[in-house]
Amino acid sequence: MRKLLLLLSLLYSAMLFAQDFKILHGPYLQGVTENEVTVVWVTNKEAVSWVELAPDDESHFYAEERQRFYQTNFGKKEIGTLHKIKISGLEKATRYRYRIYSKEVTAKEHYYIGYGKTVATNVYRQKPLTFRTLDTSQANMKFAVVNDIHENSELLEKLISQTNISEQDFVLFNGDMASNMFSEEQVLGGFVDQAVRSFARETPFFMARGNHETRGLFSTEYINYFPTSTGQPYYAFRQGPAFFIVLDGGEDKPDSDIEYHSLADFDNYRESQIKWLTDVLQSEDFKQAPVKVVVMHVPPIRSTWHGPIQIKKHFIPLLNKAGIHLMLSAHLHKHFYIEAGNDDCNFPVLINSNNHVAMFSIAKQEISIKVLSEDGKSILTKTIPVY
Repeated sequence: MRKLLLLLSLLYSAMLFAQDFKILHGPYLQGVTENEVTVVWVTNKEAVSWVELAPDDESHFYAEERQRFYQTNFGKKEIGTLHKIKISGLEKATRYRYRIYSKEVTAKEHYYIGYGKTVATNVYRQKPLTFRTLDTSQANMKFAVVNDIHENSELLEKLISQTNISEQDFVLFNGDMASNMFSEEQVLGGFVDQAVRSFARETPFFMARGNHETRGLFSTEYINYFPTSTGQPYYAFRQGPAFFIVLDGGEDKPDSDIEYHSLADFDNYRESQIKWLTDVLQSEDFKQAPVKVVVMHVPPIRSTWHGPIQIKKHFIPLLNKAGIHLMLSAHLHKHFYIEAGNDDCNFPVLINSNNHVAMFSIAKQEISIKVLSEDGKSILTKTIPVY
């Protein structure tokens, strides 16, 4: 038996070694701000990786040696299959060209590292990939929202095709894009790969964690694949006149529910966000923004389950005093638009259905909303004045 296990192990190792070194997933853009971006991709074997950056000018990408940015930790370049490279010191409202590289690591010893093939995105026969940093002084902005896809890539493709994606500053995935988090391949293959094919190499997406993304042993890796400015699933950012607060409502049932296998502590987690949210609402960045939008997968209304009740208890009193102009939620797989002043909310709430895409155009004086079905049927057209 021991010889058989050894033989099987050697055969498995040989099969892995025989595989061509390649990029499996990505690249996709995360955490874009006025002066930062994070580029994420996955290779099938361990590698040292970097991003080459160039201005979006008339020069050829090969005109000169381009600046390299590596994934490092305490001064050392990291080896792995998940490559997550943050680039800082960028100019706001500026488009950059970029190229990703991964150099296969074939051997690791204390004083020796062996290298194999190098893979990269093409800048010779194809145009280099590009991204644009955010701009808080921009007069208006546009974005699209999709949620509750549950790994239905075909539906995601149909919804994104309704958006005129080149006009969007970003796409917001408002939770439950995966049915659970069991593995890297399941999560990335479930929706990220389609996002990459449709837009995500050059237009970023922002994630709001849904309750289904809390499920499965791989859920602890969530923040590594969808990094944020806070290092938490809740965070804030601004684009143009709009300030966005992304909250994390956690799970929808009590922590003691059998489905959570005695691992849930979402009551304390939600309560821990109160101080962070209070600080954000008191910040000058928030106060000076003309338009204020809150994003949260689980809505605080239209449900009598434990999670929404706790969300309403902890967050709504603070948000009601803060001059919020719109809340974007999901979770119910149904479309609701609730006017301000209803359900104890001083602001309107749009709950987007799982088979609809919501598109927003925001200026200092108004928020324009258009909701379409997967086949392009108009579900809602709405303009919200901003005072």
